[in-house]
Amino acid sequence: MKLRFFGLLYLAALLSPLPSLTSAQTVGGGTQPPETASIPRTMDGKPDLSGIWQVLNRANDNILAHTASEGVPAGLGVVVGDEIPYRPEALLRKEDNFANRGTRDTEANCYLPGVPRITYMPFPFQIIQLPDVTTFLYEYVHATRYVYTNGSEHPDGPINWWMGDSRGHWDGDTLVVDVVHFTDQTWLDRAGNFHSENLHVVERYTLVDADHISYEVTIEDPDVFTRPWTMRMTLYRRTEPNFQLLEYDCYAFEWEQYYPYPGL
Repeated sequence: MKLRFFGLLYLAALLSPLPSLTSAQTVGGGTQPPETASIPRTMDGKPDLSGIWQVLNRANDNILAHTASEGVPAGLGVVVGDEIPYRPEALLRKEDNFANRGTRDTEANCYLPGVPRITYMPFPFQIIQLPDVTTFLYEYVHATRYVYTNGSEHPDGPINWWMGDSRGHWDGDTLVVDVVHFTDQTWLDRAGNFHSENLHVVERYTLVDADHISYEVTIEDPDVFTRPWTMRMTLYRRTEPNFQLLEYDCYAFEWEQYYPYPGL
């Protein structure tokens, strides 16, 4: 059996201190921080997203609202309306995914988790913002993602990439990222919610004050869903002195004996 230390690292991520919630904030995409707060800007006047960020929700377990079960704390949903519009045949596959999640989930195999899932993995990530490209550095499996904001178009496809191809532009103070060219092997969470290689993702990053980003992502995949649908959540800046991304090594193994959290 191949071993890995996912459980201890997962615990460390959850137990690491995060900025405290104020009365103007809720977990998972509720009320946003006050709009009157100052917004840092770059030299060209764009909101400055640079920094280290992390979610404070249970979306990686299940993007829908869920009660507690063995090893899985209860969580608020991040899907608007708390419903995913599956096609009937796709819903059957989702249920089969859930039944076989211990070995079928890409996270269990240490693969890249895809977009948008990597955003709400329980690990921090760093944004480095430049005029022509915004770089995302993820602690999880050392993933790197480039969002080109130089006006370039997606390359011709189809191309099967774990993280897709990301092209961005600014809509006022919101960074809008269009992502296509996916593999069908990634999931949206541990509950088996999935997509096809025809997934189209549109992300919206809005800096609402110096330490909070309103993150909205619209999912479109006519092969799996009957209509587009949206998730919303808040990203929190890690403000601790000298906070940095750590090395993360993932060792895949079969989850059955450790489900739902290997190593716990």
